[in-house]
Amino acid sequence: MTQVEESTGTPPARQRSPLSGWLGVVALALGTFTVVTSEMLPVGLLTPMGESLRISEGVAGLTLTITGLVAAVSSPVLVSMLGRTDRRMALCVLVAVLVVGNLGAAWAPNFGIMVVARILVGIGMGGVWAIAAGLAVRLVPAKSVGPATSLVFSGIAVASVLGVPAGTYLGAAAGWRSAFLAAAGLGLVVLLAAAVLLPRLPAERAIPLGGVMGLFGNAQVRTGLIVVGFVVTGHFAAYTYIRPVLEDVSGVGAGLIGTLLLVYGVAGVAGNFVAGAGAARSPRRTLLVISAVMAATVIALPWLGGSVALAAVLMAVWGLSYGGVSVSTQTWILLASPDAREAASSLFVGVFNGAIALGALIGGLAADGVGITAVMWVGGALAVGALVTTAVGRSPAPAVGA
Repeated sequence: MTQVEESTGTPPARQRSPLSGWLGVVALALGTFTVVTSEMLPVGLLTPMGESLRISEGVAGLTLTITGLVAAVSSPVLVSMLGRTDRRMALCVLVAVLVVGNLGAAWAPNFGIMVVARILVGIGMGGVWAIAAGLAVRLVPAKSVGPATSLVFSGIAVASVLGVPAGTYLGAAAGWRSAFLAAAGLGLVVLLAAAVLLPRLPAERAIPLGGVMGLFGNAQVRTGLIVVGFVVTGHFAAYTYIRPVLEDVSGVGAGLIGTLLLVYGVAGVAGNFVAGAGAARSPRRTLLVISAVMAATVIALPWLGGSVALAAVLMAVWGLSYGGVSVSTQTWILLASPDAREAASSLFVGVFNGAIALGALIGGLAADGVGITAVMWVGGALAVGALVTTAVGRSPAPAVGA
């Protein structure tokens, strides 16, 4: 993984004990898990949220769109605005913003208050993810940078595949607002962990906004971002509305929905680590497989999902493929920009979350305008777009020693 390191010399943080460095990495992984879980909680709660707030499922899906759009815009802007601010302090402040946002969502008496709360979640999420992604290299010895970075990324992947079913189960057991309260409580744990376990982390350099945006001129970075746009938009066009799709196609209730999402999640965790190893060897080949499998699975679900057993199999395969998306695409971006980790990560987070927002919006339009199963056709078509872009675009070379 040496190509993913910046040529800034050995950071002082590496002089700490290996155990304290790894505890810091765990705190970062817990942070990325928490922010991404907070962002995606509405996916498994759309039906009860819509009923409580007296809005349609399509409008309820906008709570995901709003958060994604705010994170997309705020991520590169925050990285630029932070300048040389100590990254531990910045992380703590941004996690505190996230906690306030989740508390607001849990309390929200109407859709307007929910929108404000989700804006705060978007600000906290975009900033934390962008900063955390490039910090593992500063916390552990050089030989451990690869595994440590993968662990930080695993927080994102595990949140993507387990955060939703956990929130769905909690929402079914104690009401949808309890899921947001739990996310706020987890955020407080992250805040304490970051304050205690991370060392002072002065910024390595100030990054002007123009420097961040200049990375679009890198063809490998640009291709990777386009792939992210296609595959994540396609996923969330379909997955944001997976609960009503399963209710319509398979006729299952709330309890079984949580089980199917858990099947998806467990498979996704496995997919994260399988794809992480594959992406280090060949980012292009790994993403070709992910895009092809995801396209086929999403398109097949409306046809074959009438059987609960087949629906479970398809959800598992979908989870296995999408579970590898975040680690594979982030590896692609970092390999393509080894001397600008934080700037590249902020662009990645911006595009990733913009794609989440766009996917939720497109899915909502399809669900309200055509029918709920139409979201699956849209998701499959966009996954095919990711497949084509990966095949014809410029990809980075694998890391040295991979």
